[in-house]
Amino acid sequence: MLNKAILMGRLTRDPELRYTQNNTPVVTFSLAVERNFAGKGQERQTDFIDIVAWRRTAEFVSQWFTKGMMAVVVGSIQSRRWQDKNGNNRTSIEVIADEVMFGESKRSREANNMGYQDNGYQGGYSDLPQSNSRPVPNFDLPTGGSDFSEISDDDGEVPF
Repeated sequence: MLNKAILMGRLTRDPELRYTQNNTPVVTFSLAVERNFAGKGQERQTDFIDIVAWRRTAEFVSQWFTKGMMAVVVGSIQSRRWQDKNGNNRTSIEVIADEVMFGESKRSREANNMGYQDNGYQGGYSDLPQSNSRPVPNFDLPTGGSDFSEISDDDGEVPF
């Protein structure tokens, strides 16, 4: 059987890191994921998907991701059955993350100022109070003394 989910969306809240009784880290968060299509004359809808990550992935997400950031999650879909306070049977569907990656560069986040608004959800990295913000790693290429260089849009005299 195949059970693989690949999602890209924005975190709707800061990740919640907890530890099991065996001291295993587990983090939960939710992604707002836009659908690829919209009905005629309608805006695209957004799905809110619950995500769970364990161990090192949980610690990574907890350290580097905050509400409003774009994330790519690769994992599997899992359903969980439970009873609420009133004894009613409930089912939760969530994605168990195997991998979580940054969905955009730091430069892109800053350029967009993380302004995200859809279906009533508002939030972003810049909306967080300074005391709660976490450092974000800089994965942008160095500007000087590097083996890498910008490629111009000018093709020159390419024969094809």
